[in-house]
Amino acid sequence: MLKGQTKKKLTVAISSMALFDLVESNTIFENEGTEAYCAYQIAREDETLAPGVAYLLVKKLLGINGLLSEPLVEVILLSRNSADTGLRIFNSIKQHQLDIKRAAFTSGQTPYGYISAFGADLFLSTDPEDVRKALEAGYASATILSGKGGESMGDQLRIAFDGDAVIFSDESERIYKEEGLVAFTENERQAAKEPLSGGPFKPFLSALHNLQSHFTDKDSPVRTALVTARSAPAHERVVRTLRSWDIRIDEALFLGGMPKGEFLKSFGADIFFDDQTSHCESASEHVATGHVPHGVANE
Repeated sequence: MLKGQTKKKLTVAISSMALFDLVESNTIFENEGTEAYCAYQIAREDETLAPGVAYLLVKKLLGINGLLSEPLVEVILLSRNSADTGLRIFNSIKQHQLDIKRAAFTSGQTPYGYISAFGADLFLSTDPEDVRKALEAGYASATILSGKGGESMGDQLRIAFDGDAVIFSDESERIYKEEGLVAFTENERQAAKEPLSGGPFKPFLSALHNLQSHFTDKDSPVRTALVTARSAPAHERVVRTLRSWDIRIDEALFLGGMPKGEFLKSFGADIFFDDQTSHCESASEHVATGHVPHGVANE
């Protein structure tokens, strides 16, 4: 047994529209209503849906179980579909050979209330309102943006995170927004040895770290990166915070305000999480991206 290893499962809950390409189906729902959408899906329930933006992320997550003596990753489907229209989704899951067995179909109601019951560490959806409710309830959640997704640099799962208001609280970002860069930099210099409070994605990062602990650094199927607009001297507090949490991060990029997209492409991120809409829109041109509507940038 590797040091720090525990048997806790990593559980990800995902909406059907994040997993599969349901753009055409959703257009029918928006233009023609529920009955037309239901008839459309039932008539096509044996037609396999194409992968969505977060499909590759799910594929790689579930693939990790094949490297373990017992499965420690689970993906749950949380869908606003009904059981009837959800049949096409489960048929597509089967055709794509995804090991997803559990689901909640809520017939148009928000499914975020089932996150706790399933014990999910992360919730991914294309519905911003569902994501906001999940974040307010204390769960790591992100809105999957349409854009670049589905390419891979190999079998290794690569997940990238912004720092402030995502992994960390927004306490420092508030100073930057309210008082400017000089005040922010001075605050971080003075507080360099004071750990930041955790943000909404700290528990998910911790769960990933636990999953990594089942492997050596050399053969880990998961690689993480911190991709932040911070630069020296504001980097020190970040490094010391992660050290105080005893959480591993494999790569840390301190970009000093440079656009993140090309760096995320170079890292080969399967998904990137950021709280700022502008960063997310830029990143989504290169990699699958989740907007985290948390903190001062989203007030």
